[in-house]
Amino acid sequence: MKPKVFSLYEFWSRYNVNQEQTTTKSSKWMLTFFQPMNDLDFSATLERFTGFGSHYDKMRPSAPTALANLLCPIARCTQPDIVVDLGCGTGLSTRYWASHARSVIGVDPTDSMREQAEAIGGANISYRKGYSHSTGLSDQCADIVTCAQSLHWMEPPSTFTESTRILRKGGVFAAYDYDWPPSTSSWEVDLVYAQCTALARNLEREHGITERLPQWDKPGHLARMQESGCFRYVRESLLHHRDKGGADRIVGVFLSQGYVRSLLKLGLSEKDLQIDRLRNTAAKAFGSSTPQWFWSVRVRIGVK
Repeated sequence: MKPKVFSLYEFWSRYNVNQEQTTTKSSKWMLTFFQPMNDLDFSATLERFTGFGSHYDKMRPSAPTALANLLCPIARCTQPDIVVDLGCGTGLSTRYWASHARSVIGVDPTDSMREQAEAIGGANISYRKGYSHSTGLSDQCADIVTCAQSLHWMEPPSTFTESTRILRKGGVFAAYDYDWPPSTSSWEVDLVYAQCTALARNLEREHGITERLPQWDKPGHLARMQESGCFRYVRESLLHHRDKGGADRIVGVFLSQGYVRSLLKLGLSEKDLQIDRLRNTAAKAFGSSTPQWFWSVRVRIGVK
């Protein structure tokens, strides 16, 4: 039997490659595992985001204010009939569209997150259990499909195929991600947050958590969209989102991260993760104030 030969993109698409850039001077890619799409098991991902829906919804940033102003003209509609939000989680990103679209549908496989979204509700919002590659929605039903901070948890080719199936011709697919952490008014807080992140990521690898998680690197989103053949036009746009928060909020944002929650579920303490250091630094910097924050947002856009 002749061996199967894949093109570079076909290889990339069929096999899940978790890439992490090292912080050495000459960055190199670490390929942690390969797994065919047929065998992908998302149960570890669902477990990662189970049990803290209320905290997640309270601490995470909402969609950038200018998102609809960016996407609606590209989709050639002033008010979309239907927006579909894939990986909607607690509905934080879904609720943004309630005032911009006639109808919004949030899709998520994690029961506890989706139940949090349903509890908050919304007059023109509905939620359904499903995956990005299997929504159960009808063909060409949507004007805009979004993935808010979620595309890296989704198998790319099947997600793009499903998104273009449910999009009308000329409809827009948009995956957007925040750069972490936000820019607060204190460089000391931002620095300690980054150091706590690096520590937690290392602990995550040491405890074998990353090996169980199908995920795809965020910097590769645009190239995979371009190479998928699903979109006539692909580009990246940058937005800024204004937010605000004090000491409790920045610690809460850190505690909303899935990798932090996974480590705490394993029995590690906040002291092990140096959260006490972040809390003390933030308290000293902010006191009781709630200074303005800025989030940088990368929006990857594809037109069907």
